[in-house]
Amino acid sequence: MSTPTTIQTIMQNGKPAFVVIPYDEFRKMLFQKPRIPQGDAVPHEVISLTVRKGFTLLRAWREYLGLTQVEVARSAGISQAALSQMESGEKSLRKATREKLAQAMGLNSEQVV
Repeated sequence: MSTPTTIQTIMQNGKPAFVVIPYDEFRKMLFQKPRIPQGDAVPHEVISLTVRKGFTLLRAWREYLGLTQVEVARSAGISQAALSQMESGEKSLRKATREKLAQAMGLNSEQVV
């Protein structure tokens, strides 16, 4: 007995090639919050940004989470210019600042080191 589904798989040469899903499900997937792992783990996507694009870990996290410099700086209580300098590696991160930035992005401070 087949279970009705709203997902359609389109085959090519006997192998799945495309999947058609309802638009509402697509939007849920598109705007889904990024995964933040427990402890001091860092997702592959964040590390990939540091390797492929040369981002600092701080900038890679911010980009991964879809946040702007203004949003993070305001939440951390620092200026956007200071955050920009930290993200570029121009200015080093003090422990207290790293903790504020981690909290502003919903991270553990060890994830931002």
